[in-house]
Amino acid sequence: MLLAYSGSYAQKTKVKIKGPASVATVQDQRWSIEKANAWYKTHPWMSGANFTPSTAINQLEMWQAATFDPTTIDRELGWAEGIGFNTMRVFLHSLAWQQDPKGFKQRVNQYLEIANKHHIQTILVFFDDCWNKLPQPGPQPAPKTGVHNSGWMQDPGDVISRDSSKFIALKPYVQDVLRSFAHDQRILLWDLFNEPGNSDKLNTSLPLVRNVFAWARAVGPDQPLSMGLWNWGFEALNQYQALHSDVITYHCYDETPAHERIIELLETHGRPLVCTEYMARPRNSRFATIMPLLKKQNVGAINWGLVDGKTNTKYQWDVPIADGSEPVEWFHEVFRKDGTPYRQDETDFIKKMNGK
Repeated sequence: MLLAYSGSYAQKTKVKIKGPASVATVQDQRWSIEKANAWYKTHPWMSGANFTPSTAINQLEMWQAATFDPTTIDRELGWAEGIGFNTMRVFLHSLAWQQDPKGFKQRVNQYLEIANKHHIQTILVFFDDCWNKLPQPGPQPAPKTGVHNSGWMQDPGDVISRDSSKFIALKPYVQDVLRSFAHDQRILLWDLFNEPGNSDKLNTSLPLVRNVFAWARAVGPDQPLSMGLWNWGFEALNQYQALHSDVITYHCYDETPAHERIIELLETHGRPLVCTEYMARPRNSRFATIMPLLKKQNVGAINWGLVDGKTNTKYQWDVPIADGSEPVEWFHEVFRKDGTPYRQDETDFIKKMNGK
């Protein structure tokens, strides 16, 4: 979900992410390297997708009571199970919790029941700096024709994310959800903040990054905590995220050589790696090339997108198609709305990689 991607790792002459030599700065509550690796060994190789049901344009439409759609979730996670996916990454939204904390948690539990039925664990994401800055509860906007992810909402959005006097009110949300599911084996890990600093926020997101780690550590869930690296020029954010995560997660939409170098860089931390966003066909980040690399390196593989729907992420980030016609090549997604694969050769390959 890169709104302002800064360029591939291959184009960088220097990447300033401090490695294990700086571990003295890590909070005492952070998992040890040994604990993190022992946890990782208890799970099969993780493969799956970022999941929003095709009937939801964003996180609010997915989770609000009026538009929560368990029938579609069940059907689409069944397609994911059919090709061997065992992990989904799913975004929450604080406004859905604020409307009705009890109902929100009931819906999260219902989603987890459905996913578990399909033998799928879930990575849950709290905050997000991507896309529209002013999320509003209630009915969500209709998709803009041919525009990638036109209705996706930041969480908490401007100006709250930049103002510590306002974002402190998010602490009850984070801790209530964590406490409610802290021992739930259906949750694989907690992804505390998606792409902090995106949408030109840069280091103004660092105070919220620090706080959400502190709020989560105070709860101490059974599952590991992480915050994915995504922009290799963000020195302060990258250092804080990497040195406070139990498991190292990251995003990469580059082709194989650049992606391989990123893995080599991140392996210096000695912790498990999970790629929580990849696969953009026109950028040559493909299942056929990246998935084997990730499996060979024992890196979790979570691509962007499962089913073509209201998010419109089959269209490229900055290449809208005004009449909404089919792109020459889909950017993201695996399935059409009727469950047929976008490319049968891809789903056959995914099944093979997953041992199906």
